[in-house]
Amino acid sequence: MRVLFINEVCGTGSTGKITCGLAERFESEGHEVKIAYGRSAFVPEKYRRFAVRIGTMKDVYFHAVMTRLTDRHGFFSRGSTKKFLTWADDYDPDILWLHNIHGYYVNIEMLFTWIKSRPGMKVFWTLHDCWSFTGHCAYFTMAGCEKWRTHCERCPQRNSYPSSIIDNSYRNFDDKRRLFTGVKDMTIVTPSKWLAGLVKQSFLSEYPVEVRHNTIDTEIFRPTHSGFRARNNLEGKIIVLGVASIWEKRKGLDDFVRLSAMIDPEKFSFVIVGVNPKQIKALPENIIAIQRTDSPKELAEIYTASDIFFLPSYEENYPTVSLEAQACGTPVIAYDSGGNAETLTDSRSRLVKPGDIESVKKILESL
Repeated sequence: MRVLFINEVCGTGSTGKITCGLAERFESEGHEVKIAYGRSAFVPEKYRRFAVRIGTMKDVYFHAVMTRLTDRHGFFSRGSTKKFLTWADDYDPDILWLHNIHGYYVNIEMLFTWIKSRPGMKVFWTLHDCWSFTGHCAYFTMAGCEKWRTHCERCPQRNSYPSSIIDNSYRNFDDKRRLFTGVKDMTIVTPSKWLAGLVKQSFLSEYPVEVRHNTIDTEIFRPTHSGFRARNNLEGKIIVLGVASIWEKRKGLDDFVRLSAMIDPEKFSFVIVGVNPKQIKALPENIIAIQRTDSPKELAEIYTASDIFFLPSYEENYPTVSLEAQACGTPVIAYDSGGNAETLTDSRSRLVKPGDIESVKKILESL
């Protein structure tokens, strides 16, 4: 049996690692597997046997620019998508498993027209956010927007990913509803019960929905002792850690900084992983800033060295970072938003109201 995955990246980031994990499972069962991707040129060597590139970085940049100008994300990359679908016809998959199809690399109209032309192909679609059933945004919790339930228009988050200078959310909503509905044999997969509940209230409700929680490699993410404390002069300190692949506004970076200013610096130290060079320059000196690491072992060492993992995200699906921290023996304090509550397995982990820094401070001071 031939299996084809489509995701924005292959082997990197949370969605790329999840997709490759599934690919390895199918391969171990004797199936032929490929992963089509387009957002990033880099693929770890151990996953390159799966990789099929859709387009080039030039195509990605053009798609991003046109999205910015027109708010028609997903409707460009025509040439690269046509070439990919010609290859896909020859590959002739029995199972197609979609993951993130946004990310400036594939034309969704051409893709779903092709999918609907193959009624014998089983289709799964794992949603990692809400983009598939809105007219623009990937998340709407912070904006308090409910337009997706009926019909998107006059989007309040035009400047959020995928940002645009104009608003085409009404047209996008119509086109997504037309394209994404009517697939003969498709199952929606969500990593969280929270997202499954939203899907059942959207125009995707015609499909069966399965909840499959993301998993992590506990051979890597386990208590892993290292010299991290000694190297960073953190001996005797209570370490509060934050980790994200991209620290955007919804991830709560500002709250992490606010909290660091409210806590006794003689007792506590703050470490943040995943910040870019511009963010590092803006962070106060009392926060140890580390750029993104692609080394799971190094990340496991940092988790293990820390005392508390703080997850101040206002919009989250099913964050694997909290699973990783707890697997390394570090309890989590998380905002009660999205699927965060579903990831808390350690009895010491706690939920607080989003933005309630005072409650986080009290929990830390009780340690």
